[in-house]
Amino acid sequence: MVVAAPGSGHGKTTIAAGLMAALRAAGHRVSGHKVGPDFIDPSYHALATGRPARNLDPFLQGEDQLVPLLRHGSRGAGIAVIEGVMGLFDGALGTEGYASTAHVARVLDAPVVLVVDASAASRSVAATVLGFAHYDNRVRLAGVILNKLGSQRHRDEIASALEATGVPLLGSLYRNEEIHAPSRHLGLVPAAERAAEAQDVLPALAAWVREGVDLEAVVRIASAAPRLSAPPWEPSGVDGPQVTVAAAGGPAFTFRYTENVELLAACGVEVVDIDPLRDEALPDGCAGLYFGGGFPEVHAAELSANTALRSAVASAIERGMPVSAECAGLLYLCQSLDGVPMVGAVPADAKMTARGKLGYRRAVAVEDNLLATAGQRVTGHEFHRTEVTPSHGASAAWGWDRQLDGFASPTLHASYLHVHWAGYPELAHQFAARVRAHG
Repeated sequence: MVVAAPGSGHGKTTIAAGLMAALRAAGHRVSGHKVGPDFIDPSYHALATGRPARNLDPFLQGEDQLVPLLRHGSRGAGIAVIEGVMGLFDGALGTEGYASTAHVARVLDAPVVLVVDASAASRSVAATVLGFAHYDNRVRLAGVILNKLGSQRHRDEIASALEATGVPLLGSLYRNEEIHAPSRHLGLVPAAERAAEAQDVLPALAAWVREGVDLEAVVRIASAAPRLSAPPWEPSGVDGPQVTVAAAGGPAFTFRYTENVELLAACGVEVVDIDPLRDEALPDGCAGLYFGGGFPEVHAAELSANTALRSAVASAIERGMPVSAECAGLLYLCQSLDGVPMVGAVPADAKMTARGKLGYRRAVAVEDNLLATAGQRVTGHEFHRTEVTPSHGASAAWGWDRQLDGFASPTLHASYLHVHWAGYPELAHQFAARVRAHG
């Protein structure tokens, strides 16, 4: 089942995670999924379900991959809860809703539960629900959960108006100031940065949802979804000896697509997490580096203070160790970030800016490099509020919209672009091959 909303800010992340936690507490095996390229919301899903975070995005992965990826990610689970993105019908700009929550729900033939913030309206909520129910008849609106209610009288007024819409009321949740996730410049704070606090609030979140939502009705709605016939996605690999890749983790590096790691594993690559805030050395036998996304700008002073690991990474890259770095990884490899020293493996300085860059990108590889061959086209996603200023000429990783992005060589690929390798497994295969050759 899909958890959607009329727009951002209605509470769908909190309620989706609460549903996952409540269903799990009730004895169900639950898998969590997120529509779109978001890394932060799935970090809360993983806490609630005890399973890896998963994304479903037709732009990044291909429409034909959605059902296989859902089946792969929900393997062994009884209920898959899929959190939407933005408003139900909001997709890539200029595409009439491509990659929207509604688009994904149609491809999966999944029922949709609409979360509505009722704090500033009463009977008008029914008009909103009626519009969403009939805007696209290919989307099955199976029920409504009201959020941020002020009183029983407020709830009853809306429930009365909803009767005429024919859309069932599945839940009524009242304002609860104790249950929230803090946010900052790129959205919610990732669960990994507040792991103990987030873990502690899960029982209260599950209880809040259990008390206000008809979980049996939710299970019936999910159980009524038609069977999916496409086979599950399976990570493909290339043969070769086992090698080790160190992957940045910890509070500063929290963004990584689960399937990217699964593809590396299928190639015989053991991914070993290191925390660049605390670990002072690379793991024994390390033959490659994988630095994903996150918030290094928030932890810049601590990252810089760990001179032992910065030196180890710089020396390894100088010796030709392959390194794939996405967004936060790019910043870490720069000469400096907001004025403090970083690894210095790429000739650039990075700094925070007042404006962010956000959106899907259609990119092309500028020349042969660690991950791609010249002219290879991929789809990806850019989301940051930093900028990188090269100090002298260097080869770019990708080009799009008449601009160049990142840095690339036969042994290095550092870019702002996040690419979901499930859509382009050859990138993982080439990276694994280069790591194996170095090892």
